Amino acid sequence: MNAVLNSDGSFFTDYKIADISLAEWGRKEIAIAETEMPGLMALRKEYANQKPLAGARIAGSLHMTIQTAVLIETLVALGAEVRWASCNIFSTQDHAAAAIAAKNIPVFAYKGESIQDYWEFAHQIFEWTVAGQPRGANMILDDGGDATLLLTLGAKAEKNSSLVANPGNEEEAVLFASIKKRLASQPGWYSKNLASIRGVTEETTTGVHRLYEMHKNGELPFPAFNVNDSVTKSKFDNLYGCRESLVDGIKRATDVMIAGKIAVVCGYGDVGKGCAQSLRGLGATVWITEIDPICALQAAMEGYRVVTMNDACDQADIFVTATGNLRVITHDHMLRMKDQAIVCNIGHFDSEIDIASIQKYPWENIKPQVDHVLFPTGRRIIVLAQGRLVNLGCATGHPSFVMSSSFTNQVLAQMELWQNGENYQNNVYVLPKHLDEKVARLHLGKLGVKLTELTDEQVRYLGLNKNGPYKSEMYRY
Repeated sequence: MNAVLNSDGSFFTDYKIADISLAEWGRKEIAIAETEMPGLMALRKEYANQKPLAGARIAGSLHMTIQTAVLIETLVALGAEVRWASCNIFSTQDHAAAAIAAKNIPVFAYKGESIQDYWEFAHQIFEWTVAGQPRGANMILDDGGDATLLLTLGAKAEKNSSLVANPGNEEEAVLFASIKKRLASQPGWYSKNLASIRGVTEETTTGVHRLYEMHKNGELPFPAFNVNDSVTKSKFDNLYGCRESLVDGIKRATDVMIAGKIAVVCGYGDVGKGCAQSLRGLGATVWITEIDPICALQAAMEGYRVVTMNDACDQADIFVTATGNLRVITHDHMLRMKDQAIVCNIGHFDSEIDIASIQKYPWENIKPQVDHVLFPTGRRIIVLAQGRLVNLGCATGHPSFVMSSSFTNQVLAQMELWQNGENYQNNVYVLPKHLDEKVARLHLGKLGVKLTELTDEQVRYLGLNKNGPYKSEMYRY
């Protein structure tokens, strides 16, 4: 790893990335992304002089992409200090990481990193030094909950080491080993860092589930903002983002013709809805699997056939998991699949497809994140991104514009927790409706949208404020 030479002759080495020479390329793409991210750029303009995040030391665990680089630089522009790692071993865009490191911002991420490095980097984002003295982060910006998990599980293990004694899978084995190593070398490290955290803002469905589970069990150690369930996140990023990035990943990986194929989407939440639309839009016959009768009815009313995996596994050509669950596609399902069936996941973790159960068969790597798995029957399936996020493993994730909406929510949530954290208990919160509407407003101009304004008579009739909010908290968009 080469050091970054600053203009004053000093060197910056607090990073671990693939190649610092990619920084110029990354900077050019960041400049393009900024033109597509009006929400973040508007926050810079509105708040840069006030520095509302001054004093915040944010430990960031979120896909290190070009769009995330714009988020990071927005946080810095608003006064924060930041240390960053990716939340997925395949999602980093190396030129984005290089561009951030070249700005003297600590970043620990490279595409295809080992699971060992992944958890080492998760520790690194909490390793702060202030005036030569070790200090912890005081805020977490999380995607999937791994940064939060690391501190909370580590702090528990300081009191009860049996919690990290019996891993249930390969990733847990690496995580537990990493925690035990830190317990031995720096006793009390986890609880000390945990105590300094003011709060967390969580990006995605899976991480939010973890937070609600912690709260239900009385184990949430600080206030949390559920960014995922802001309308301008879940109904845009999850739906419209996946509508574009799913097929981008599948086609970059396989060059397959989508039209005429049967595609199964497992799960018909916001992510599944976007995936189904994208596959249908390219001419696939789309089938849905669902556990929820409401979502199943929605799918049927949209004209999709709702089936079970047992019925579909030997008929379909493409399988996409979008559930946030585990073992949605099992060993037996894959064994029955057609020759050259494509299997991929767009949920946050790699638990949705039972990859561990097919590791015993021969794997043939075609290219990065594209593998054949050869079964004793003579058939083979194509597994993308080893069951991890296909849109980030095999492509570059969601477009900049829709990520601006999500990340604008993240910045607003970080500002609220940092400035007013004492007003919140150890619970999970959602940003208020007026901020959701603000995020939407910031993105309308880019699309040439003109809003109709209520007349005074209409305001009185509806009982609304002329400037919003326009819907109740119970309204389902």
